[in-house]
Amino acid sequence: MSNIFSSMGIDPGIIIIILMITTIGLIGVIMYLYRTVQKIDERYKAFMKGEDGKTLERSFMRKFNQIEKMNDITTTLTEDIKKLEDVKNRSLIKYGIVKYDAFDDVGGKLSFSLALLDQTDTGFVLNAIHSKENCFLYIKEVMNGESYIILSDEEVQALRIARKYGDDKEVI
Repeated sequence: MSNIFSSMGIDPGIIIIILMITTIGLIGVIMYLYRTVQKIDERYKAFMKGEDGKTLERSFMRKFNQIEKMNDITTTLTEDIKKLEDVKNRSLIKYGIVKYDAFDDVGGKLSFSLALLDQTDTGFVLNAIHSKENCFLYIKEVMNGESYIILSDEEVQALRIARKYGDDKEVI
């Protein structure tokens, strides 16, 4: 064999050195690939968490069932929120009160007008007129911020306060 390399003018020692360097390089590549395969194997075992794919399948099914339950709960909660918003919109959440003296001979501002409205400014104005002998109570309906019955100045003021209830603006 040395005759073959000698006839080509190549020293057999150089070929041996080249083969050794190539072998060392291949051993390094093999070691790198072995470590990479070990990491992949560890990840695979951690992912599977069991002896076979049945464990993984059960895990997926459990997660899918949980997702379905969460979707059902979300649907129910969305419906409940809509119902609560409807109740809130129909609730009397705005108010305005004006205290006054209805008669000159009665002091202490015992008479009052109270306006109670919902989100759409629909509700009522309650007027309590206090005198020395009696107390009279009147109620007037309000639809969309307006009353079909004429309101007193105090009732108008209470209604104006109630309509602006919750606004950041100053009530006049």
